[in-house]
Formats: sequence, structure tokens, C-alpha cells
Amino acid sequence: MGNSDSFKMNNSKAHRASEPKNLPGKTRPTPMNAMSGHSIARFAPPQAKTEMLQIVGFLEELCDELEGMVDVSAPNANLRMVQLLIRGHLEGRIITATAMIGASRVPYATANRRLKEMIEAGLIEQRPRTATGKSFSLHPSETLLEQWAQLSSRIARLAASRFGGDETLGETEDYYFGGSYLNASSIQPLQVLPEPLKLPGGLRVLVHGDPTFMVMDNLKRQFEQTIGTQIHQRAFSIDRLYQETVRNAALKVSRYDIIAVDLPWVGDFAERGILMPLDEALDIASVDPADFHTAGWNAAHWGGKPYGLPSQTTPELLFYRKDLFAQAGLKPPATADALLVAAKVMHDPQRGKYGIAWNAARGTALGHTVLMTLADFGQPILDLPPIAGGFQTQHLADRRYSATIDTDAGLRAAEFLLELLEYSPPDILSMSWYERVRPYAAGRVAMAYGYTLLAPYFELDEQSPARGQTGYLPHPAGPGAGQIAPVGGYLLGIPANLPEDRLVGAVEALRVFTSPEAQKLYVQNGSRTNPRYSVGADPDVRGLSPIFEAVEAMSWRDELQFWPRPPVPEISSIIQICGEEFHDMLRGIISPREALRRAQDRADKAIRTSDFK
Repeated sequence: MGNSDSFKMNNSKAHRASEPKNLPGKTRPTPMNAMSGHSIARFAPPQAKTEMLQIVGFLEELCDELEGMVDVSAPNANLRMVQLLIRGHLEGRIITATAMIGASRVPYATANRRLKEMIEAGLIEQRPRTATGKSFSLHPSETLLEQWAQLSSRIARLAASRFGGDETLGETEDYYFGGSYLNASSIQPLQVLPEPLKLPGGLRVLVHGDPTFMVMDNLKRQFEQTIGTQIHQRAFSIDRLYQETVRNAALKVSRYDIIAVDLPWVGDFAERGILMPLDEALDIASVDPADFHTAGWNAAHWGGKPYGLPSQTTPELLFYRKDLFAQAGLKPPATADALLVAAKVMHDPQRGKYGIAWNAARGTALGHTVLMTLADFGQPILDLPPIAGGFQTQHLADRRYSATIDTDAGLRAAEFLLELLEYSPPDILSMSWYERVRPYAAGRVAMAYGYTLLAPYFELDEQSPARGQTGYLPHPAGPGAGQIAPVGGYLLGIPANLPEDRLVGAVEALRVFTSPEAQKLYVQNGSRTNPRYSVGADPDVRGLSPIFEAVEAMSWRDELQFWPRPPVPEISSIIQICGEEFHDMLRGIISPREALRRAQDRADKAIRTSDFK
């Protein structure tokens, strides 16, 4: 490797390999700000880019040794420049032609000629840095990234085989050294956009402060390099996110280019003109709708129109400790009765051990539990017409619906929650989204209802007793009902009051953030949500967590359903009502029948007096 240009590529072959491919969503992700107290960065596994950087560093040091050993040895200009380019791409740094020539360690004319050869071969892409187009930044092409990943894999394998390191090169190392990219079905690494987005002042994003969005914060520099502009985000709790979105809609000009929208809010925001219909801003077919999980894609629609692209499709599942169930001789619970039996067996408060944790805090948190528990007993919160596999939601925009809470199935669901209370931690009535998973991760509870986005709290924590011992199930069902996994998550939408001159850039960023490449990157860095079939099928992704294979199987069994939280404009009010009345029931203030009656009456009034009726 010393004085031969071993990294030169066949120009015609490289040109052909770098030609545009008809791949859906060839774009990248968005970073988000972390919320204090919920960061999962300390639990994150080694990242693909970290391991590829190790190969870059190894080759840099090897070149130094080889070039210093023999006086007549000449630097490998191509390899030296490629190393700098790959390092800059992975670290999110801007690389210029001047920097590349300086890194070559050969005379200027020679380095300049080699650089031009690689650009002409389609290995390096140029992107204008200024409005005049006279200054460019340099970026590795898809072809070069693929070739570098393959080279990284070969070097890692050679080192392991030659120096006795086979025993340390397990599946994880094989993946992170680039082996994953050798598989034809693997989604390729992200690429920089050909031109930077034209968004004066940078891209402005409003998001929810959950682990999946927070994972992006560590990747911010890479994302900014990808889209060619700064990214500014604000992250709020779910209630504050709703309030800020409504407040922003009242402004003449939106403060944000992209907004994260909880799936149940779609109808509300569509009816109030808060979101722009996405088919007015882009060609929907270009984002490959068939690749999105059906439930998540359908949930992004209102009145037949899409109002965003799914960024997270995160079903709520039952997490359970496989090791504890095996010790107790219990099977994974498929029914509500079996769940209660298991919770009772696992419940040992004298030893600080409890059967199950769930959302029971007053208001929004418990309200979601009520809607999902009703669904577990075969009862939607609205009088939706039944269809094969669930209930019809396509005609909700017609506004011909009413609440269905005070029913026989509603009573069974309420009584189930009271029984569940007996096998829960003593602070269950203040537990919400994160609080229910923390005791599970700590080993204090044997089961927990939780969205897949919360799985990193135990999957990536080496100290958690639940790590590697967690099974994932759809909700156990009540008598006569089928198991489902209620779909939650977020879509990314465009505010209706976004200035026209920012629309093109915002839409392109939307493509980037929801692309398969972006979603795979999120997963590689700790996320456990995924809205696309292609990402769930990627062998690298499936190897990172059993949750992806489990969710994929549920999707094919048609268990992923979004009808438990239908996205009607009144849904936020109905959730709040249920969270208040059922909390009084759990506290013993009112009976189950009284809770059902009061919730029904208040929900009826909310729908009857709605501004949109």
C-alpha cells in the first residue's frame, strides 16, 4: 500500500455505480434536542460510524508506519484524501479541496490531478458553499461509502484471522465494521444532498422530547452536513407540544418548518387548518407509501388526505420478563385473565417486587390506558363500524360518530383495571410514560405496558435485569376479543402558515428525516421505533433488537391497529375526560359504573359542542 495507488477505482465502473438509482427516499434524518433527565446516550451501543472511524485511524497510522519505514516509499495520495473525506463525513465536518490536497502529502499538481480523477469517477461529490457557486465542499458519494464499508469489513476480518482475533469478532463487531453493507438487502448509508437546503436561518423543528427524537441530538452535526444548513429544534412534553403547536398556528407566519404530530391529533389539526395537506406540497408516490407500516400510514390521513409522513410507528406492547416467567412455569399471557394470574404470581410487595406497571397517572396518561383497555375488550371509544380485523376509520372526517364508553365491554375493562391495580407498585396512580418502564428496567416489576420507543431504557442498559430477558407481546385480550398492538407514534408535518419561500426546503428535509436511510441510522444509535417495512426487514436492524422481528410479525398478523385512538378532533378532550373519571374510580371515590356514566356524558357533550360539528 506504500507507493502504489491501491485506492484508485476503475473510472467507467465507478461512473456506472454512482448513477442515480431508483430507490425510495434516498435521503437522511433530523436531529433533535435532548430533554434533561431522559437521555439514553449513556446506554447507547457502539455506533457504526465509530467503528468505521477506527478503521480510518488504523489505516492512517499504518500509512505513517509504511511511509516512514522506507525512504523511497511515496504516500498514497488517493487513500490519504479518501481517509480525510470519510472522517469528515462521519464526524460531520466540512471538507474542502484545499484540505484534501493538504492531506495527500504529495505535490500540489499531483494531488489536484488525483482529486479531479476521483470526482470524475463519481467517488466524490461537490456541493456549493456560497450563493455564487464558486466555493464547494466535498462529500463521499454513495459508491465511495459502499466501497469504504466493504474495505472496512475486509480489513477487520483480515486482522482477526491473521492476528488471532476471531474470538472477539462476534456478530456485533462484524456489523459495525461494515459487514452489514455487503448484504444486498441492507439499506445503504446516508448521503449528503447534492445542494444545501435554501432555508435562511436554518431549519426549525418542533418535536416531542422522547428517546427516539432525542437520539438525533448526538448526530446533529452529521444531519446538518447532510442537508447543508443548521438545524434548530425545540422539544416539549406531549401536552406542551400540543399547546405550542396550537399557539404557533395562531401566528401569521410559522416559527417552525416541520412539526412532530402525535397520531391522534391529525383530525384536530387538519380540521383547524394547522397542518398543510401533504399532497399539495409533494408527489406522495415519491416517498414510497407502500413501505410505511399500514397502520402508521393510514393514521397520517384525514378525509382521504395525508397530513404528514410517519416518523415513528411505535406500538404499545406488553413487556414481560422471560426468565421470571420460566422460573414460575408461566406461559406468556395472551388473555386478560392470564395476565392477571401472572401479575398475581409475580407480585411480592414485601420484597419490593410487583406484578405490573402501566400508565395510571391522572389525565392524559391514564386516558390513553382507558382507550387501549377498552380496545383490548373489543370496544372502540367511538361507534366505529366493524370490519375484518378491526374497525372502520376511513370515514371519520364525515363526523358521524358518537362516544361508546358506558357499555358492557366498558364495564369489563373498568373492572379489569381495578384488578390490575392490586398487583401494581404503590405509586402506580402517579405513573405515566417513562415512570412505568423505569421500575421494569430496574427489575422491580415483572411486566409493563410500554411503547417500543421506551425499550432502550432496558435494552441498552447493561445493568438492567431486563436486558436480554424481555419478551414482546401484543396486548392480552378480553373475552371474545382479539389481541392487538395499539399503534402510537408521530408523523412529521408542514405547518399551514409556513411561508411559501421555505416550503421547498421544508419538504425536502421531511423526505430526509423519514427516509429508510434515516430510520436505519436512528435504530443504529439506540431508537427502537420504525415506520417502514424495509427498515424492519434490514438484517442489520433485526440483529440489534428482537423487538423489530416481533413488531414485524404483529404487522403481518394485522395486530398493529390505530383505531383504539381514532384521530378525531375531539380525541384529546375525550382522553383527558377518561383520564380524570377513571382516576377517581381507581382512587375509590366513584364506582366503575359511575365512572363510565360520567365519562360517557362528558364525552357526548364534548362531541356535541365541538367547533367542528
